[in-house]
Amino acid sequence: MTAAGVGIPLLAALNAALGRHLGSPAAAGVILFVVALIAALAVFTLTGSSFRGAASAPRHLFIAGLFVAFYVLSVTWIAPSFGVGNAIFFVLLGQLLSAAVIDHFGLFGALPSPLTPTRTLGIAVMGAGVFLTQIAGRA
Repeated sequence: MTAAGVGIPLLAALNAALGRHLGSPAAAGVILFVVALIAALAVFTLTGSSFRGAASAPRHLFIAGLFVAFYVLSVTWIAPSFGVGNAIFFVLLGQLLSAAVIDHFGLFGALPSPLTPTRTLGIAVMGAGVFLTQIAGRA
């Protein structure tokens, strides 16, 4: 998961640069999704996966793709003018908050993990740490 975390700012910086180069963040997003689709299809094929059960899956589970598109397009649009670090700060803040809610209520089949005062403090400390890295970079 740390490697996935490393990839998020790299994705933001690379796709924002591609969007600037093309003069279109939307075009950069489309290229990213084509490359991602090819990679996902390769893994799908190599692992012998199938789509069995997809037709009967609850429709709301497919909304995840919209969240990916929203993330990619928004960070590709915003990062060039707002800064990759600033963009990722707000992404991390949103992730901390939404993950705490999902875990607390066990949403979407997640393992429930109550939002205790200690956990709340830990999330606040993490948020403050990310914030400090951003203001320290401006000093």
